[in-house]
Amino acid sequence: MSERSYAGPPDYRAVSRHGVFPDVSHDEAARFNFLAHLNRHLATEVLPGVKRAYDSRVLPKLTAELGRAPAHRREVRAAMRDEPIYQLWSALRRATMEQRQQAGRALVLRQLGELNARAAALNANADTLKLDLELKLPRYIEGVDHHLMPGSYHTEVVADDVSAAANYDAGIFATTGGGLGRLNDGAGAALVSWLSQHAADFKPARILDLGAGLGHNTLPIAALFPEAQVIAVDVAAPMLRYGHARAKSLGVNNVQFVQANVESLDFPDGHFDFIYSTMFLHETSFSALPRVLAEVKRLLAPGGRSLHLEQPQYTEDMDVYEQFIRDWDAFNNNEPFWTTMHELDLPKIAQAVGHQAAEIVESGAAAVLDPQLFPAAALAPTAPLAAEDYGRKAAWYAFGTRAA
Repeated sequence: MSERSYAGPPDYRAVSRHGVFPDVSHDEAARFNFLAHLNRHLATEVLPGVKRAYDSRVLPKLTAELGRAPAHRREVRAAMRDEPIYQLWSALRRATMEQRQQAGRALVLRQLGELNARAAALNANADTLKLDLELKLPRYIEGVDHHLMPGSYHTEVVADDVSAAANYDAGIFATTGGGLGRLNDGAGAALVSWLSQHAADFKPARILDLGAGLGHNTLPIAALFPEAQVIAVDVAAPMLRYGHARAKSLGVNNVQFVQANVESLDFPDGHFDFIYSTMFLHETSFSALPRVLAEVKRLLAPGGRSLHLEQPQYTEDMDVYEQFIRDWDAFNNNEPFWTTMHELDLPKIAQAVGHQAAEIVESGAAAVLDPQLFPAAALAPTAPLAAEDYGRKAAWYAFGTRAA
């Protein structure tokens, strides 16, 4: 099946609604559709032209200047900076992110009072939502507007606010072109698929989702293990309020949403059978990452498993041009730890905090396409949506441990 087998991203109106999902007007849906199609055009039509320009013009010139092939993505970045088609692709890609955030923020703020009220009603008298509004946020969260999202995940416009989470939830379907499914839970679904393939007999009783955000990828795991106690931890109160209300409205009742810093959690040693994260580690920091993995080591029960999904690491096997393109988010999408995290040896760090080499697991995971969104996927569920959209493709490097 060719990359062009799918006609395009699904209509935004196919996204699943739930009890706190924002109301979206015709024009707001049309704006998201425009951005989804522009993203696809950039990935399938413009980005291949960037690669052709690199191969035909930039690489020969750079090789002649260096007297060798480029050895690092920094050399490629410096050479590509003045290439017109790269400038075009980069500027438009940045614009789609800015416009996506402003589109989501505008539709959320016009109905914020109603959204907050809906969330408050669903969260009323719940003992499964535990907020610590005095929690000191880590600098790597507090000091960055991640993904160009004004105020990032944590900022509150009013008391008991859910606007950051509602904005994120409303826009990610457009950003990913529906590749994460109608509930935007493709990474959670990928974890479910991975567990069915690699740990079919695994039946954890206590599960921890690190940096869970609004719980997109918590609920598929909670559904897979309905008898388990699932705890979703994040530092951002707006995400947890919205996520808890979303779970309640979807009928999921075995998840507790807890506001805490994952570098130091108030749970006893060996408390969890399964600990995981989805696209979270790259939003920590160089000093925080070992502390997070050390906490995973402390909290993992004997025989327990951990698994973390991230975009692929920069290895010697990855071409320096691909590394350069994948690094775009670090310089243009407010992801300051992106570069460093993706060049680290994560298994080595895990061993440094106490895991044995034999416990380390490295694998891969990918979202399974929804055949209702992509009818051709019924014939080939793992076929690509389009040409590689570096940094956004719903396919991940899976890294984790299995405790002895």
